[in-house]
Amino acid sequence: MSSRTVLVTGAAGGLGRAFALGFARRGDNVVAADLNLDGAEETARLLAEEGVTSLAVKVDVTDPASTVELAAAAAEFGEGRIDVVINNAAIYATVTRSPLEEIDPAEWDLVMGVNLKGPWLVTRAVSEYLPAGARIVNLSSATVMSGSAHWAHYVASKGGVIALTRVMAKELGARDITVNAVAPGFTLTEASLNLMDDAATYGVDRGSIRRASQPEDIVGAALFLASPEAGYITGQTLVVDGGRQFI
Repeated sequence: MSSRTVLVTGAAGGLGRAFALGFARRGDNVVAADLNLDGAEETARLLAEEGVTSLAVKVDVTDPASTVELAAAAAEFGEGRIDVVINNAAIYATVTRSPLEEIDPAEWDLVMGVNLKGPWLVTRAVSEYLPAGARIVNLSSATVMSGSAHWAHYVASKGGVIALTRVMAKELGARDITVNAVAPGFTLTEASLNLMDDAATYGVDRGSIRRASQPEDIVGAALFLASPEAGYITGQTLVVDGGRQFI
């Protein structure tokens, strides 16, 4: 496979940085986008150490104008095309856990804005630059399958990503563009480690695979769904949680 242009949102750290490194290591050129430009630039520096051409871009995925600017910058970097889009940007660790009756409506709107509106706005902006055979991977969450008390806004936003993925797949399929979702289980990113003292062992005993999930465990799913081998897979959600949903 020749080098492609891969756009990763939320690339300043965590899963986003892992995705960026994963695609870079297979020879792709990567656009690392994040609201945290310093973090995105650090990711770009790490990509450069892998010998990969990269670009760091600041983006607010809730702002239509910002996503249009991102799409134009990524397309210019990719010589007119964007081959893969990983819609990873999300609010997660800072989401307040509250009973549904007590969730602040402003926080609800913020979570929906970043986690659900964001993938739509980014895809909307990049659509004109996607060639036949392009791949879009949206990040959902395994919490959609199990529910998670006191986290209605987060879980609902990630459930919406699955629904949005199916609609995108229907609309873009005629252009030979696939759209799929990856739903990670609890994964030991920097954000997760800051959530609780026992993050490294949380839920391990409920999994079929009895160890904690690492960011790299999620990368393979995105690499596969973005590959030619997945060209007839679209509108699907791949849960990557070590089998916790089946225990």
